[in-house]
Amino acid sequence: MGNYFEHLHTVGFEETNIVGNVYYVNYLRWQGRCREMFLKTHAPDVLGELQDDLKLFTLKVDCEFYAEITAFDELSIRMRLVDLAQTQLEFSFDYVKLDARNLGVGETLIARGRQRVACMRGPNTRTVPARVPESLVRALQPYVP
Repeated sequence: MGNYFEHLHTVGFEETNIVGNVYYVNYLRWQGRCREMFLKTHAPDVLGELQDDLKLFTLKVDCEFYAEITAFDELSIRMRLVDLAQTQLEFSFDYVKLDARNLGVGETLIARGRQRVACMRGPNTRTVPARVPESLVRALQPYVP
């Protein structure tokens, strides 16, 4: 698989349930956070467009779980570009638990997710599909599969 954008995260108590493992909805939150950090780092002008009339609508999201994680686990959320169309993008996300105690061997894939996003523009009552901003297309070039 091609290059990925990495967002590091330490699980907090507030992200766990009464049993002590991470509540499933947090995986979806982390997808959004990883996507936001990519924009901040690689396409900051898109953030300005989002304050204007650009909208990024999440059309589809999923996550498949392989292992449990708990508070203070260190994660690498790795976002890859799956598809870049005229008005839509699709990303995949690997959730990898990092364990420094395993002397460099410490990576465990704990979940894998996907997200399909549509670019839209216009006022809320008349929003229409729009091309993926050129600056975002350029920022995604190193991640094209």
